[in-house]
Amino acid sequence: MKNLSYKPYLAHTRYIDSEHPSIKAQATFLANGASNREVIAQRCFEFVRDQIEHSLDYKRNPVTCIASDVLKYRTGYCYAKSHLLAALLRANNIPAGLCYQRLTITDVPPFCLHGLNAVYLENVGWYRIDPRGNKKGVSAAFCPPNEKLAFPIVTAGEMDFAGILCEPLPIVIDALSSYATYDDVLQNLPDIELAYANEWTVSALNHRP
Repeated sequence: MKNLSYKPYLAHTRYIDSEHPSIKAQATFLANGASNREVIAQRCFEFVRDQIEHSLDYKRNPVTCIASDVLKYRTGYCYAKSHLLAALLRANNIPAGLCYQRLTITDVPPFCLHGLNAVYLENVGWYRIDPRGNKKGVSAAFCPPNEKLAFPIVTAGEMDFAGILCEPLPIVIDALSSYATYDDVLQNLPDIELAYANEWTVSALNHRP
C-alpha cells in the first residue's frame, strides 16, 4: 500500500469535491490549532462519525452522495459519509481514499457493500477508519496503528475488499443517485458477488480522476 501514488488521493473530484467552499471552510475549522496531521485526521474522522447522521440510523432524507451535500444536509449513508471524510482530509492535504467491505445486515444474508476510508498517516502508513457513526453494538474509533472498525468480518460470504480507491465504486454512485429516500436505498443496497469482487476492485483502482 505504501507504493500507491498519493496524487489521486489528494484530488478534487465530482463526488469528493474537496475544493468546494463549504468543505474548505469546515476543513480549515477542524485543522485550527492542530499540532500535526494525525490530530487533524482524527478531528475530521470524529466530526463525520459524530456530527453527520447516518441516514438509516436517524431515518433522514435527502439521500446524499456528493461530499458537499453530505455536509450541507448533515446526513448520509456510510458511503456518502466516507465521501465527506475523504474530502475534508484532502482539503487538509492529507491523502485519503475509499475502502469497501461486503457485509450482512443481521449476520445472515442478504449481503451489501459497506463504505469506509483509508487515510495516509506519516508514522503509520495507510490506516483504515470507519466514520459511519457509532450506536449500540458499533464502536469505531481512531487509534492508530490499531484498526477499530465498525464491523468485523464474521459470516461466510463477507469480505474486506482489497485496495484503496480514489473514487467511489460506480455501483455505489448508482444506488445513491437512483433513489429519493433513505428507505428506497435500504431496499436496494449495492452488493458485489464474491466472484466479481476482484474485477470491480481492479477496474476502480485503474480509474483516476
